[in-house]
Amino acid sequence: MVKRKIVHIDEEKCDGCGLCVNACVEGAIKILNGKAVLIDEIYCDGIGACLGSCPKGAITIVEREAKPFSEEAVYKKMNLITKKETPTCECLTLEEFHKLSNWPIQLKLVPVNAPFLKDADLLIAADCTAFSFKDFHEKILKNRKLIIACPKLDNSRFYLDKLTEIFKNNNLKSVTILRMTVPCCGGLTWLVNESIKQAGKHIKTEEIVIGIDGTVK
Repeated sequence: MVKRKIVHIDEEKCDGCGLCVNACVEGAIKILNGKAVLIDEIYCDGIGACLGSCPKGAITIVEREAKPFSEEAVYKKMNLITKKETPTCECLTLEEFHKLSNWPIQLKLVPVNAPFLKDADLLIAADCTAFSFKDFHEKILKNRKLIIACPKLDNSRFYLDKLTEIFKNNNLKSVTILRMTVPCCGGLTWLVNESIKQAGKHIKTEEIVIGIDGTVK
């Protein structure tokens, strides 16, 4: 144990919105029984990137006796293991490869009533997924309409409101969530599910998780 700075979460103020989960790069926070909790002290670096994400002011930085922060433990938890071999690419013609059938695709730019959303099978993909999964177009995007988003780099509250309006105003057949295995990507699943709930809709959903080695988890 060492005396150091570490995150403190006030359970009485916390409303379980999950925005801090998205903000924590190390994946040190999760929602348990409707409240944000610190998974383990070794995952928290004490820098406090999550502070500004909390709308209730439930997160502060305190200095106290705690386990030392372990970057190695964070990497192991996130499965960030370098492999000796990287996936090979099978060459395809542009026509065979390209399955994108709508534009725009960035969530900020997609109109709430975009015509392509009508009766669509929608794919909501984290930005990094298309770069990590070599069969993205053929095995994931084919026959789906695409929206991309990054809950870590963009405003999660905006995403929540925008997705809620999209779900309210369109009769979607299904929603597939495609994200990376890293913790900062997990917030995308929460945002989609919470938006569907707030929209008062019942939509078939599926989550697909991609490892950093390009495999489906």
